[in-house]
Amino acid sequence: MIFRFESPWYLALLLLLPLLALWPLWLNKARPSALRYANVKVAASAQAVRSWRVTLRPILPLLRVAIIAMVIIALARPQTGQAKEIITGEGVDIALALDISGSMASLDFEPENRLEAAKRVIASFVQERPYDQIGLVVFASDAFSQSPPTTDHNVLLRLLNRTELATDLGIDDGTAIGLGLANAGNMLKDSDAESKVVILLTDGVNNAGEIDPVTAAEAAKSLGIKVYTIGMGRPGQVPVPTTDMVGRQQVVLQESTLDEATLQQIADVTGGRYFRAIDTTELAQIYDDINALEQSQIEIESYTRYRELAPWLLVPALGLFLAEVTLRKTVFRKLP
Repeated sequence: MIFRFESPWYLALLLLLPLLALWPLWLNKARPSALRYANVKVAASAQAVRSWRVTLRPILPLLRVAIIAMVIIALARPQTGQAKEIITGEGVDIALALDISGSMASLDFEPENRLEAAKRVIASFVQERPYDQIGLVVFASDAFSQSPPTTDHNVLLRLLNRTELATDLGIDDGTAIGLGLANAGNMLKDSDAESKVVILLTDGVNNAGEIDPVTAAEAAKSLGIKVYTIGMGRPGQVPVPTTDMVGRQQVVLQESTLDEATLQQIADVTGGRYFRAIDTTELAQIYDDINALEQSQIEIESYTRYRELAPWLLVPALGLFLAEVTLRKTVFRKLP
């Protein structure tokens, strides 16, 4: 809802109202009224008793000021408006495939682990694409649909935020890249969008699941799906939090392994691209690059329909004016 004054400069006239309200008082002081009595005893016996008419008579100037104020505000043309958008064209249908295997707990994306860094960057990517249908698949030793493709990105972001490591969820650890890609492709198979994209992020090597990653890529290609693959993690040894046999938390160094050849092959088969990220800045840049590569063909026509509020002021002002004139000519009428 939008509120505005179409002609706001008229509101400057409201600054004159205090002077208008004080004008009758100044006149009374400048020219005090007098009344001649035939018998001064009558004036002495009055005991300065004020009738209700005398007491209430000052409301007439106040009514006049209120009427003028309402007319001035009406001249400024107060309006309420409802903004609307007409969206034509077509967005891109996207399935996000996110690795939640135990290795995503590695702390080489300080101050966060790999999963938390990925979630934060993906959330920013989703917010940049308000008109696309986006779904979320997570995978470890198996793959799960976390969210079907939707334009309700608030729901998607809540589900993304709740995503946890396989080890925290109590499910079998592993990295089923083929299953994750197949699940994401299946999510888009019934899509009528002209552009269908899977963005697959992993930090490991396919070591679980019954589907080979390249086979899943061939299936995605047959469905007209382009796959962008992202390899995440620094090469060499990286810090990983672990729990020892007595339940104590500690950080140890473990070798980071990533099957870049397979990720590159998946991208090549489907006409996508492979990216490597070794820190959060690079990861954010990769999603920015994909965002630029996959532009939605959307046209947005915005307009605002305004409703005039002046009648809601002019009608009461007219009623007050008639009441003021009637009171001035009857109840509060001055004698000549």
